[in-house]
Amino acid sequence: MTTPQVPLLLKGKTGIIMGVANEWSLAWGIAQAAHAAGANIILTYANAAMEKRVRPLAEKLGAEVHPCDVQADSQLLALAKTLEERPQKIDFLVHAVAFAHKDELKGGITNTTREGFNLALDVSCYSFIALMKYFGPYLADDASALTLTYEGATKVVPNYNVMGVAKAALEAATRYLAAEFGPRGIRVNAISAGPVNTLAARGISDFQAMLKHHEATAPLRRLTTQQDVAGAALYLLSHLGSGTTGEVLMVDTGAHILGPTPATAV
Repeated sequence: MTTPQVPLLLKGKTGIIMGVANEWSLAWGIAQAAHAAGANIILTYANAAMEKRVRPLAEKLGAEVHPCDVQADSQLLALAKTLEERPQKIDFLVHAVAFAHKDELKGGITNTTREGFNLALDVSCYSFIALMKYFGPYLADDASALTLTYEGATKVVPNYNVMGVAKAALEAATRYLAAEFGPRGIRVNAISAGPVNTLAARGISDFQAMLKHHEATAPLRRLTTQQDVAGAALYLLSHLGSGTTGEVLMVDTGAHILGPTPATAV
């Protein structure tokens, strides 16, 4: 990704970005853009395998790196303790964490197991609530929290299944968190990105066909890019988005405005 020149919208700000998996991650695009805008970045990783991917990227930004498995309250508490010891509050938080077993995304929604449902909702939705619970005391009073969702939360997307349910819950959680933290001046929003060829997205069956269909039919006649999402994130994380909270911002080259289109449309 070539990071565009941007004003120093986040100069002197510090933010936590969770969910970087590799250089194609939307979270990585946001991290690069925030760094270019003047921010100090804190990245996290869930396990040793992810640490090997995250640390080399963190070095490119001079970013701090901390372990934090969002399913482990002990790790959330440990990172919260680290934040408590910092001299300054955290100015923004980006939650780009989601997971479901690949097998749970096949077939119909009734193919979902109880265990798979609980896992998808825990990692993909409750984790955002948990971050705000544990890190909330250490957020600045004008901080911004941001999560990533997808149109499968509101419309049926083949092979998305339980992840669509999890994203719907995440969007509802965004609104409730915005109401809870709003009196402190803290904004909570979501970006609903169009399909981007990330590691997570490749777990969806027939994803390449989805990309081709999106590119052929979206009003802008192109795919959503990492830069598109990063630019929207800068708006929501900076003072430019100071009046926006509880919002789901669509960044999908306009695809969400269309009614049903034939799968063969070109």
